[in-house]
Amino acid sequence: MFAACIPEIFDLIGTRKSYGGNYMKEPNRRHIVVCGHITYESVLHFLKDFLHEDREDVDVEVVFLHRSEPDLEFEGLLKRQHTRVKYFQGSLMNAMDLERAKVHDADACLVLANKYCPDPDAEDAANIMRVISMKNYCEESRIIIQLMQYHNKAYLLNIPSWDWKQGDDVICLAELKLGFIAQSCLAPGFSTMMANLFAMRSFITSPDMAAWQNDYLQGTGCEMYTETLSPSFSGMTFSQASELCFVKLKLLLLAIEVKPIDGGDTKISINPQSSKMPANTVGFFIAQSAEEVKRAWFYCKACHEDVKDENLIKKCKCKHLANKTGATPATPFSAALSKPLLNIKNSVMAKEENGSKPVMNGRPTNKPADQQKNGKMEVGIADDQAKDFDFAKTEMKYDSTGMFHWTPARSIEDCILDRNQAAMTVLNGHVVVCLFADPDSPLIGLRNLVMPLRASNFHYHELKHVVIVGAVDYIRREWKTLQNLPKISVLNGSPLSRADLRAVNVNLCDMCVILSAKVPSNDDPTLADKEAILASLNIKAMTFDDTIGVLNQSSNAPDAMSPLGSPIVLHRKGSVYGSNVPMITELVNDSNVQFLDQDDDDDPDTELYLTQPFACGTAFAVSVLDSLMSTTYFNQNALTLIRSLITGGATPELEIILAEGAGLRGGYSTPDTLSHRDRCRVGQISLSDGPLATFGEGRKYQDLFVASLRNYGMLCIGLYRLRDAALTTVDATSKRYVITNPPFDFGLLPTDQVYVLLPFERKQSRFSFSETEV
Repeated sequence: MFAACIPEIFDLIGTRKSYGGNYMKEPNRRHIVVCGHITYESVLHFLKDFLHEDREDVDVEVVFLHRSEPDLEFEGLLKRQHTRVKYFQGSLMNAMDLERAKVHDADACLVLANKYCPDPDAEDAANIMRVISMKNYCEESRIIIQLMQYHNKAYLLNIPSWDWKQGDDVICLAELKLGFIAQSCLAPGFSTMMANLFAMRSFITSPDMAAWQNDYLQGTGCEMYTETLSPSFSGMTFSQASELCFVKLKLLLLAIEVKPIDGGDTKISINPQSSKMPANTVGFFIAQSAEEVKRAWFYCKACHEDVKDENLIKKCKCKHLANKTGATPATPFSAALSKPLLNIKNSVMAKEENGSKPVMNGRPTNKPADQQKNGKMEVGIADDQAKDFDFAKTEMKYDSTGMFHWTPARSIEDCILDRNQAAMTVLNGHVVVCLFADPDSPLIGLRNLVMPLRASNFHYHELKHVVIVGAVDYIRREWKTLQNLPKISVLNGSPLSRADLRAVNVNLCDMCVILSAKVPSNDDPTLADKEAILASLNIKAMTFDDTIGVLNQSSNAPDAMSPLGSPIVLHRKGSVYGSNVPMITELVNDSNVQFLDQDDDDDPDTELYLTQPFACGTAFAVSVLDSLMSTTYFNQNALTLIRSLITGGATPELEIILAEGAGLRGGYSTPDTLSHRDRCRVGQISLSDGPLATFGEGRKYQDLFVASLRNYGMLCIGLYRLRDAALTTVDATSKRYVITNPPFDFGLLPTDQVYVLLPFERKQSRFSFSETEV
């Protein structure tokens, strides 16, 4: 009898799936479920960041759930990481498989997208269905999903149990990628700095490397962390706390959490001005490791005031740390401000003698939709709005949330230029977008590129004109999302045509952005970037006449004017050689970065972040956003902070409006909506002229940091330095590279440019930091 059953037993054992079974959860150990696009490459990148040594106490098991079995290479990875990684074969749409992976007990469920898929909308739809299935199985599950397209975020709002307050979050690759590129139009290289901040990287400097590579690598080791500030910071303004952290603790404090007076949701306030901090405020720091950031919690004024070595700031025996915890009621920032914000104008010009100035008491926050509803404020208005509020006469200048400049819808025909019209338009200090797209290419969401450049914390005259060079048939499909944004023109042409590029004065632009909406070919994915690379090399090979409308190279006069009398020419001097045109190229395939710079010696296998084009901020690839999944899981507020910095102020309220599909709605300017303009923004200040020029003459970075914060309320976060500081040799280049959060004793040069977080200027002075030459 038994002998007769043996073949059947062997048959049953043989047909049993290798990756079947149930996940056996260990007591007191957390686990996450990762699903969606699961391949060897996507998992390798994810685990490298998720399990990085700089993360503190990563005692989290990673469970992968996917329909197919892993290949041999993938199996090898799973065996190497078997103590921390498990793999199960199954479908997200099957409740039994969700039960096997213990989704209901998981700390979070992460859904990865295929960034190189031919149909982004279909990929998003599939991943949203996976979310619906998981939420249907367990409503309380915390889900973090990657989406390709911005307009698909709206469908997540339709899921009843989707709740960002409970930790659900969406990382929209198009929104963030184009947002990063947009910020690079305002501060070249900023995309590189931010990408390095949220990725976990360890740096090893070497005497064999060039000096610029060592400076850059030290910055790549910095990451963003959160920590509760010790009671010693209670009652300080943000500027005082930030100065203490930098000088004493060698930490860069970027932002803090703010609890509103009405007990609403906590908000993140970046570089807030003139307000006192309550006890137990949570701070956002840039530092090399989680261990360093603990100094902010351990710092005790009584014990550590005289300590010179920041490494000696350890936990002290003072009882006040325990006693004060939670004792002081949180004073909301919105109620704490009693005087006008420090205005850069006051430090540059004498005070105007025209009586009291209008004051706004709203605080900068990344979620103004939830800002205080009942705060009584005086009206704060810019120069171009200095009139009484009469709703019948008031023109709509901002969208209904007050976060972006708005204009009545225009048809695309009104904004199309031909080559002659473009040549007759004196374009200067503008942004040129070179767009490769077929008429039926998937939409990339150009709105995400233009909206950050139309944030309401710019004055209208500061907005950079955006000129899109590409096929009108494609742009027409995107136009519904762009029609309410001011200062946009379209040239129906080819980004590879030198005549079209000369017509839009590409040599006088502040930034040339090269994008492609074309679907990568399945035959040879490495050719996905062929148009972008050809366009980049084409512009670099061009030469230009520098006699028209360009400042003399020796002119440093701050009030020099263009032939039209506009100060906008101060933004950039024209380039004679195309290689000096500020440019950022978006790549699909990381390895293609080697073709962008002909003068670099990067090995083809070099990681993207270590290559010269990326270090210089001239290349950006969507792959750098992979590490945001891990960052968001470990620190939900980090994504909110990054989104606030990058998108120019997108809020949950705005996303609900955009989900309607009718685009931005205009709104009348009220004290409440105008208060939303009062938030800081990214900027770049030159040390070659202006009030900060003295620091370029051999002073230290700490001197610049403290003076900028005290005198102008500006928070310095890094440098953009010439790769060859002395442009004396024949092969010297004008390329710059990014230095994130330099050491306090780092020496400055007159040619350096400084990344700063600028407070909003309510009125414009004759000299404005937003108009200094960059």
